[in-house]
Amino acid sequence: MTPLQPLLTKAAWKGSSFDFKTRALRLLTPAQIDEMDDGLATYERQDQQDLLAIDPTTFPLPTVGAFMRDLLYDLRYGAGVVLLRGLPRERYSHEQLAKIYFALGTHLGVAVPQSHQGELLGSVIDISDADAGVRGYQAGGRQSFHTDGTACDIVSLMCLQAARSGGASRIVSAVAVHNALIERRPDLAQIFYDGFIYRLMDKDAAAMGIHPTTPHPVQIFAQHEGEFFCNLNGGDIRRAVERGDVALTDLQVEAYDAFQRIANSDEFYLDMDIGEGDIQFLNNRTLLHSRLGYEDHDEVGRRRYMLRLWLEVAGWPERPERQVVMSFERARRSIARRDPRIEMPSSFVAAKQAELSAKRQAGEHPPRLRPYQNLSMRDFVTSRQAHRA
Repeated sequence: MTPLQPLLTKAAWKGSSFDFKTRALRLLTPAQIDEMDDGLATYERQDQQDLLAIDPTTFPLPTVGAFMRDLLYDLRYGAGVVLLRGLPRERYSHEQLAKIYFALGTHLGVAVPQSHQGELLGSVIDISDADAGVRGYQAGGRQSFHTDGTACDIVSLMCLQAARSGGASRIVSAVAVHNALIERRPDLAQIFYDGFIYRLMDKDAAAMGIHPTTPHPVQIFAQHEGEFFCNLNGGDIRRAVERGDVALTDLQVEAYDAFQRIANSDEFYLDMDIGEGDIQFLNNRTLLHSRLGYEDHDEVGRRRYMLRLWLEVAGWPERPERQVVMSFERARRSIARRDPRIEMPSSFVAAKQAELSAKRQAGEHPPRLRPYQNLSMRDFVTSRQAHRA
């Protein structure tokens, strides 16, 4: 077997020496904001009700669109992260920001459904007290480092409302962590190339017409034709263990915990405060993201609220087959279940506030979940063994 080698690319940065202002921050100019205002006005005059109606004719952005397409180079060949700043948040409603955000995204790629419900614009907000069965991004608390699945080239967040305090976005270069593992523990780095069994959420698997458990170990690290790819989802790994699909080896457990420990060290991570109106774009193949804990408001309509896009980028190479859990083609099958209304923030929040109010009126006081304040993989496996015993 050929020994693993560190990768020397611009994506192999370390947070402790990363120059955020020159490498990641892009400040919108007054002329660009004016053009977005004109595009929004053109779109709203047509009284369109579906984000899929947004295109260069209905929401024209002649120079801003070219500016956005230029960002693709940095996202693929550079550091892999861009933060747009400068939108005057107070000028727009939630719905208007959603439209601007989606329009900007169309110049980078094509929106991909994010769950079995088929939504193209996701709401990242804690509504776990209204619906205990929500996915992890709609619960609160800290997150561990992860990527957002393989049906996503670029993952993006726009901040509509900040938390009462905390909740910074923490990112890390998967390439840098990969290199550190090779230098320190090449045996653990090999575990990520060998892979882990994943188990999707049942409803997502059903919407795509596949079995929830992968038929083979999914490569966390992969290389193909000179490109590096990462796909790490601790939730899918833990779910496979919980459902009895697989028992992790001691070396797999050690490797996963070593990855998170390196990624969360001061040398490697970069914390980003995404302010209201800011938009973050990440290469979902070379970067991982997480979230710090935060204090939130009780009223649903005032809680920390991020909009999310998953984008497929034309011309970007396909992932190696052994790394793919959810293909773009299969992910799009859930569009049949899409309800455009849940992509509009005010409608979404109003529905969840009504659900929560009904529960409280019925005497229920459901807690808000914190699923990502989880144990190390070692402690998780130990707890599952004790539970089964």
